[in-house]
Amino acid sequence: MTKEVSGVKQVDKEQLKDILKDENSGQIVIDVREPEEYEAGHIPGVPLVPMSTIPDLAEGFDQEKEYVFICRSGNRSQRVSEFLKAHGYTGAVNFEGGMLEWDGDKKEGDEVQLTSVDELKNWKRS
Repeated sequence: MTKEVSGVKQVDKEQLKDILKDENSGQIVIDVREPEEYEAGHIPGVPLVPMSTIPDLAEGFDQEKEYVFICRSGNRSQRVSEFLKAHGYTGAVNFEGGMLEWDGDKKEGDEVQLTSVDELKNWKRS
């Protein structure tokens, strides 16, 4: 059974690893931490969309896709998921435990930051 917190689906690190391995899953993983946190260590290939920019970019989220949000501990990503759910996006998922729980590959430095609605709409996993 899928775990939910405040109506938001939760995934653990093993489920996230499976999502990241399956390029055809259709799920999009997004890091919502601050740029300096992201640059200190993030999951390779996962774009940054800081939590503070989510309200301005909300219209870029596709209703047909599922988005898995990541932060340091799972709290900010939970709030992002709850915000999007309150605005009609049913595919918001939280990575429970955040980067504190992540034991997979990490990359330092700047990689990908999505800063516009168009970039978010057109983001494709690679």
